[in-house]
Amino acid sequence: MRRNEYLPEGAGPRFPEGQPAGVLRQAMEEQTVLEGLAVRCDARRDLTVRFGGYEGIIPRADAIHPAISGAERDIAVLSRVGKPVCFTVTGLETDGGGKPRVTLSRRAAQEQAIAWLLEHAGPGCVLPARVTHLESFGAFVDLGCGVTSLIPLENMAVSRAAHAADRFQVEQDILVAVTGVDAAACRFYLTHKELLGTWLENAADFAPGDAVPGIVRGVREYGIFVELTPNLSGLADWKGDVLPGDAVSVYIKSIRPDTRKIKLQIIQNLGSAGTPGKMRYFITDGTIDGWKY
Repeated sequence: MRRNEYLPEGAGPRFPEGQPAGVLRQAMEEQTVLEGLAVRCDARRDLTVRFGGYEGIIPRADAIHPAISGAERDIAVLSRVGKPVCFTVTGLETDGGGKPRVTLSRRAAQEQAIAWLLEHAGPGCVLPARVTHLESFGAFVDLGCGVTSLIPLENMAVSRAAHAADRFQVEQDILVAVTGVDAAACRFYLTHKELLGTWLENAADFAPGDAVPGIVRGVREYGIFVELTPNLSGLADWKGDVLPGDAVSVYIKSIRPDTRKIKLQIIQNLGSAGTPGKMRYFITDGTIDGWKY
């Protein structure tokens, strides 16, 4: 994993309490990326941010980089209230010893993050990311300072889930791999399944005769597809009392590496699979040059 200097919002350290205005001025001069909590969005769509005992204003024009999806919509700003935001200090005025008036820019922090990603995050690069929201077609993740990108549903894992919420949770820290970069649009294309291992790597953890938990991912007339890991599924005989998303216990009848097939028998329906668990990664750093499932 390439160490990103620009962490996802909520993953970085907050500006410490009790720092003098001189420290804030130094941060402004050096254009250091800081993090605070957005506590209000007014009628002009300016954001009020609290950080380390200070309050600052992010003007609407500086709330989000125009290349980021949804930047033209008010909801992109309104939805930041109550959440951490990254920013740089762009203005600092003091009057008679009171608290300084501070102007901030989230867009400037995002410009720094985008510049870093364009320089360092080429195709195949493994990066840390944080899940921001989930849709039926995929998961949006923060690559740094609120720079978001989409992992399409089909790129999450080999075993196909019905919704991104079946695979991830909001604010979950994950790893991703870059599949392509559109430098002109400042856009990064991502995948996830290649980091979760090949069929043989996943099957090595199981043996015929084992009884293990799984999740039903598909119900067909000819059988039930049960996910043992996100990149490994087996086929069980048809059973009428299970639905996609159910957790089940299964007996492994056979494993065929030559045909990449696993034969299962469902023992018991355990109910809803519940919250997605922590991912196991087989690749955690470097650059992926190729992958064969």
